[in-house]
Amino acid sequence: MNLLALDTSSDGCSAALLRCDGGNGDEQLTFRSELAPRGHTRLLMPMIRELLNEAGLTPTDLDALAFACGPGSFTGLRIATGVVQGLAYGLEIPVVPVSSLQAVAAGAIEHFGLPEGDKVAVAFDARMGEVYWASYECRDGQPEALTQERVCPPEQVVLESGAGRWFGAGSGWRLQDQFPLDVVNAIQAVDDGLLPRADRVARLAARSFAVNGGVTAAQAQPVYIRDEVAWKKLPGR
Repeated sequence: MNLLALDTSSDGCSAALLRCDGGNGDEQLTFRSELAPRGHTRLLMPMIRELLNEAGLTPTDLDALAFACGPGSFTGLRIATGVVQGLAYGLEIPVVPVSSLQAVAAGAIEHFGLPEGDKVAVAFDARMGEVYWASYECRDGQPEALTQERVCPPEQVVLESGAGRWFGAGSGWRLQDQFPLDVVNAIQAVDDGLLPRADRVARLAARSFAVNGGVTAAQAQPVYIRDEVAWKKLPGR
């Protein structure tokens, strides 16, 4: 299977190509990334072309697409959604949407070297005095959701009860001085610089695709969480 994954949901712009041989389990992943808050439109298509050329592939060789569907930058989400939908329509291949929060949780598991049962609380700065928030548990080396994604004021975030250590990840942890004290005290370590990345999106998508398949181009939609009226008030997002 050849899977192309994209992420423009944050200040980072990235693309990844995952090639899997189902017969023997061989896997190759190539990756392009650049931190460019306003450069997504300029960078994304060249990244895609570079990855395909390097692998000796054309778009028609792709079997599936994946993208970080949000939450995140509204402008960025629309860019990735538009590219993925255009490719999926033209190539008639499925799309696997992947949560941006889950992609950061996957990064935290790798960064902290978390064992089975440890947990990650992911927070993104949602602006307007709020954070995007979700919790995950490390299972088979991958983040499994413990809660639904939500947007809320920092003082309303909570951790689920149960065994296992807690770690924090994502830009929203820069607001931890506004989090409840019991949440902050439960966290072993925090990396507030972790961003969604297409290589992690690709691996999460491949796992999801093997179990659930993908969706059609029309069904590949961004996840904003915050309602449309609210996010239109925020310039440039």
